[in-house]
Amino acid sequence: MADAKVIPFDDDRSRAGERRPARRRPAASGRGADPVPIHKSASLPGQQSGPAGQEPEPDPEPGEAPPEPGPWERRIAGGLSFLRRRLTGDYEVDDFGYDAELTDQVLMSALRPVYEKYFRVEVKGIENIPAEGGALIVANHSGTLPLDGLMLQIAVHDEHPADRNLRLLAADLVFMLPVVNELARKAGHTLACAEDAERLLARGEVVGVMPEGFKGIGKPFGERYKLQRFGRGGFVSTALRARAPIVPCSIVGAEEIYPMIGNAKTLARLLGFPYFPITPTFPLFGPLGAVPLPTKWTIQFGEPIPTDGYPPEAAEDPMLMFNLTDQVREQIQHTLYKLLVQRRSVFF
Repeated sequence: MADAKVIPFDDDRSRAGERRPARRRPAASGRGADPVPIHKSASLPGQQSGPAGQEPEPDPEPGEAPPEPGPWERRIAGGLSFLRRRLTGDYEVDDFGYDAELTDQVLMSALRPVYEKYFRVEVKGIENIPAEGGALIVANHSGTLPLDGLMLQIAVHDEHPADRNLRLLAADLVFMLPVVNELARKAGHTLACAEDAERLLARGEVVGVMPEGFKGIGKPFGERYKLQRFGRGGFVSTALRARAPIVPCSIVGAEEIYPMIGNAKTLARLLGFPYFPITPTFPLFGPLGAVPLPTKWTIQFGEPIPTDGYPPEAAEDPMLMFNLTDQVREQIQHTLYKLLVQRRSVFF
C-alpha cells in the first residue's frame, strides 16, 4: 500500500495560489446545456448601478402602490374607450335621440372654448334653476344665427351645481337641414311642440324655449334688445299642465355678434329661409364674414314663477295665459335694460 500524504487542517499553504472556481448556473435551454457564468457588478454601499449619466429609478417600497397615470394618459385612455363604444354601438340614446355621452364629451367640449374664451360668458342667478324636477327656461332670442341657444345650454350644464342638462325646443327648419338635424337630435334638442315639451317636463328635465322665434333672431340691428311678440303663450300652457316653474332668462351680448343691416328677402325665399342676413362683413368677406364678433356676454336667470298653485283647468284659461306670458316678457325686458346699463362695453 502506497504511503498517503497527510495535509493538516490548519495548513493553508496548499490553497494560497489556488483560484476559487466561478459559480455557475444552468442555461435556460435545459438540463444538459453548458453552464453560463453569472457576472455581478459590484457597487459601493449606498450606491445604485445604472446607465452612465442617468439617475437610476429607485425601487418601490414594499406595499407601495404603483404610480397613477398622468392626465394625458388618462385622456388618451378615455378617448380610446369612447371610440370603442362608438364603434361597437355600446351607448344609449333616449326616445328623442339625445346622446348624453356624445353631447358632453364631443359637442359641448368643442363649444366650451367659444363660451369661455371667445364670448367670455358671465352667468348670474343660476341658483334660480331648481336642482331637481322639471323647469321651463324662457329666454330672449337674437344674433342672426342661434348661437345664444348653444351658449345657454353650456351655461346651464357647466354653471349649475347639479350639472343639469338643458333640452332646447327648436324650430322646424333645424330638423330639415342635413347634418344640423342629426347634431341637434344628438344634443338633446327637440321639436318646439307642446306634446314634446310636456313629456320632457314630466320626466323632470330642464326645457328651454325662445318664444320670439325667427322674429327675434332675424330682427334688424336697429331693433336690438327690443323683445318681439311671444306668440300665443303656448309655453305657459305647457308649464301649467306640467306644474313646472317658469324661469325667465335674459341674454346680453348676442345681438352684436352679427349686426344685421339688411335682409335679402328674394334670396331667402329661393333658399327656403325665413331671412337672408346682410351684415357689415357678410357676404362681402365671404366665409370670413361668417365669423362672429367677440362680444362680451351676460346671461341672467330671474326668479322662477311657480305654476303648481293653479288648478288643472288653468291651462285652458286664455286670460291667465296672456297675463303670465306678459309677466314673463316684461321681466325679461326689464332685466335686459338693466344689464345694458351695467355693462361697460360691447366687447369688455
